[in-house]
Amino acid sequence: MNGPLISKSLRDHRGVTFWWTVGISAFMALYLGVYGSVKASPETYGPAMIAKFPGPLRDLMGGLADMTSGVGYLQTAVYQLFVPMLFIACATLLANRALAGPEENGTLELVLTLPVDRRRLVLARLAALTLQLLAVAAVTLLAAWTMSVVVDNGVPFGRILAGHLGVLLLGLFYGTVALTVGAVTGRRLVASAVVGVWVAAGYMVVTVGRSWDAISWLKWVSPFHYYAEGRPLYEGVPVGDYLVLAGATAALALTAVLAFDRRDVGV
Repeated sequence: MNGPLISKSLRDHRGVTFWWTVGISAFMALYLGVYGSVKASPETYGPAMIAKFPGPLRDLMGGLADMTSGVGYLQTAVYQLFVPMLFIACATLLANRALAGPEENGTLELVLTLPVDRRRLVLARLAALTLQLLAVAAVTLLAAWTMSVVVDNGVPFGRILAGHLGVLLLGLFYGTVALTVGAVTGRRLVASAVVGVWVAAGYMVVTVGRSWDAISWLKWVSPFHYYAEGRPLYEGVPVGDYLVLAGATAALALTAVLAFDRRDVGV
């Protein structure tokens, strides 16, 4: 059974998980708390203000189509860029603590001297990562919904849940990328670099690159396309897109299991 392995990972990283949860919740509460002022001043935050932003900057922020409606503000200020990036950073940090970090500090070799199957170990670390991100997502979802009620932005819980599910899947995908690269290389820096490049390139392709024919086709390999293209805050859960993210995550997890099982582990 993987239960003890999962439990140990959860205990070892509970402090990191707690503080990331607090930080993301505080960020969301702060940004959502400002919405009352935005809604009360449409002449300041409406189309006239948006028109002042250069076109590429508007593209980078998802178009900045609407800041004064509840759903438009929630999309632009919270779910377009900042919260997804925070989730990805949290997931990458936790993933690096699963395999690459212990390998670099020499503790993973000690674990492997025990009667622990390598594949079970990787699956346990993946399961722990998933549970940690689920915990972060559950609490921050509650924070987003509570603040939405407080500021009366008019966005129903189901739409917030749809957007938050996308954030969770995006974070889990990139966390699995980091864990997989760590399983292949045993190096946190390499794993973080791969995630960072993929995040930056993937986001640019679906925002600024949308109007560049030479690179716009690359959206199909960008996780952000499957996260945002279905407009979950506006239209609900984009089942097909989210299934692609989940399937890609599962394929990466299988790669991590097979790669780690066949590699010599050393400092």
